[in-house]
Amino acid sequence: MSLPKEPRQLMINLMYLVLTAMLALNVSSEILHAFKTINRSIKSSNSAIEQKNNQLYDAFNENENQEGQKARVKPFNDRAKQIKAASAEMVSYLEEWKDKVIQQAGGYDDEGEIKNESDIDASTKLLVEDKGGEELKQKLTDLRNMMLNAIENPAQRASLEKEMQIKIIEAEKNENNPQGDWSMAYFNKMPTMAAVTLLSKFQNDIRSSEAMVVQRLFDGAGAEQIKFDAFQAIAIPTPAYALEGQKITAKVFMSAYNRHVKPNVSYSTGQETRVDSGISHWETTATGVGLKTVSGKVSIDLGGRVEERDYSFEYMVGSTGASIQLDKMNVFYIGVPNPITVSAAGYSLEDISVNIPGATVTENTSAGKGHYIVNVTKAGKVPADIMAKTDNGPKKVGGLEIRVKYIPDPVAKIGGKTGGGLLTNVFKAQSGVVAELEAFDFEARFVVTEFEFSLLPKRGEILGPFPVKSAYLKGPRGNKQVEDLINRAKPGDKVFVEEIKGIGPDKRQRKLNSITLRLM
Repeated sequence: MSLPKEPRQLMINLMYLVLTAMLALNVSSEILHAFKTINRSIKSSNSAIEQKNNQLYDAFNENENQEGQKARVKPFNDRAKQIKAASAEMVSYLEEWKDKVIQQAGGYDDEGEIKNESDIDASTKLLVEDKGGEELKQKLTDLRNMMLNAIENPAQRASLEKEMQIKIIEAEKNENNPQGDWSMAYFNKMPTMAAVTLLSKFQNDIRSSEAMVVQRLFDGAGAEQIKFDAFQAIAIPTPAYALEGQKITAKVFMSAYNRHVKPNVSYSTGQETRVDSGISHWETTATGVGLKTVSGKVSIDLGGRVEERDYSFEYMVGSTGASIQLDKMNVFYIGVPNPITVSAAGYSLEDISVNIPGATVTENTSAGKGHYIVNVTKAGKVPADIMAKTDNGPKKVGGLEIRVKYIPDPVAKIGGKTGGGLLTNVFKAQSGVVAELEAFDFEARFVVTEFEFSLLPKRGEILGPFPVKSAYLKGPRGNKQVEDLINRAKPGDKVFVEEIKGIGPDKRQRKLNSITLRLM
């Protein structure tokens, strides 16, 4: 390609290239934020599935230790322990790859966040050019084969082969990937944040597949004549993160059961389910962005003795790249401006808005597009909907349910103290009782409105209490009797400030802590 010789045309072409790059960076920033949100949800799901798996392993060990059952259960439990060890090893291996990619991209900043989330060279270098992806692909394949081989029943193994989350899908050959290379398809020119999210997704596949295999081993060990004396309700959603419109399924079962006895399962969502082989199958369509909870009861009749257990599981419904980030805390506080950041992949920030019923939402012009200030007035929960302009009118593209709280109570202090010793001259120099918010990220000022003041001389009877309807211990708006007591105070005297009340930005009067000081 030849460059134009005319200076004006050359300048126009360069300006076009710069504009194109700026637009690309803007979209990239929104997409990376969406990947970060998805990665957090997947990591939360991984922890939940791992906890459920550990409960199943515990039940397996309890069954093996029951009298007369070791010979029957141990072969299955041994294979379950091998699956557990191999899964843990592979999850750690993937965690190491995350760290390698992040370090290659520049590491972490002082706040523990990835410095260069948009870097596309780190994953390319490590997983494509250095062939790290080939090793990763082989390890995933080996783990899948090991899990399948742990199931001896051919019919169960064939069923598991279709359902197992760990799958290696070969890449299609195309202009950018003529060889159909798996590593290039997954990691070539992949932003660091996206590569980390993909590795977290592989970890989620491993934990879900581990649960499927161990459950089948548990079923194989649970012959009809086994008698259980401990039970645990288990719930596994698949997938744990879904976009609106996608199907979500879950398996809920007792961790110890007789496969010839049909359990009864109830769901808080009310769907009817089918039960086979001791497992209840649940299904719904994802609606409403945010974290969803399903709960219920599982009961089973063991020859006239009914065992019943509660269960619950969570799944996250996301939107296509739209997200709301609370910039300071994970809740809204009444009386202070709450900053948020909003993005929606595929939409210009100029076309995005936020709708929160009962709240005032204004653009934070000092922070730029996509930033808003939210003021709320009522405690509880509020839905925050992300709206986008389309040719067919406004469209909801995402949202989040956010908790609303009152500002916590401040701590009443004099001279920076709530009690203990205080120099007399320092005490007399104080302008009043101060209400101080501790460990609170927002700027919020409380004013003390009233209190009762008492003085106990070192030798003598207590004087007071005297009410003060002011924020000051002394001054023209104070109580004359209190001012006299302060002037008379000497080392060895004790000061009592009680019935302290204050008011903050939310206009609610609070009763605060009492103060007891010993003057020195």
